Amino acid sequence: MITAVEGTLEFRELDSAVIKVGPISLRVYIPSSTLSQLGAVGDKVSLYTYLYIREDNMALYGFSSLEELGLFQNLISVSGVGPKVALSLLSSLAPEQLTMAIVGSNVDILSQVPGIGKKIASRLVLELKGKLEKSWKGAVALPLAPENADIVAALTSLGYSLKEATQAVSALPSSSELSMEEKVRLALQQLGGK
Repeated sequence: MITAVEGTLEFRELDSAVIKVGPISLRVYIPSSTLSQLGAVGDKVSLYTYLYIREDNMALYGFSSLEELGLFQNLISVSGVGPKVALSLLSSLAPEQLTMAIVGSNVDILSQVPGIGKKIASRLVLELKGKLEKSWKGAVALPLAPENADIVAALTSLGYSLKEATQAVSALPSSSELSMEEKVRLALQQLGGK
């Protein structure tokens, strides 16, 4: 099995990159978070990889960290979640945010990812919550409170990405005295300050 790739970045597309390894060029499908870290065409790159083989398909998936690779493997172990859906999840949410959404049973956040409905989001929580609680214990960011899902929804409806919205909301003060409108305003100020 191919567990890692190191080579020269030849070119990149929306969801993949072509990496020249010796005399061979490999197409590697990558989440947008990893794709943005690759550097410029011609740079040396190194990725942890997962070779996905089915009777009608063989594809290589690449990740910048072992944690991201492990989360991808957990995601595709869930019935109904293939590699494209797993990449969509990892492109929309940082690994810590995705893990906390699953561990925190936050189906609303998960179902906002393109290609994920309430049914698959619920299945992700059901099948992965126990696994991720054990393997990520102490290594994750603070959880996003379930009541903040409405704020994330409001921010995404304004055109912010799910990743930007969850990062802004997770940085909000944890005061129960703030109304939803005040939290949205604070999150917008934080997003505007970037």
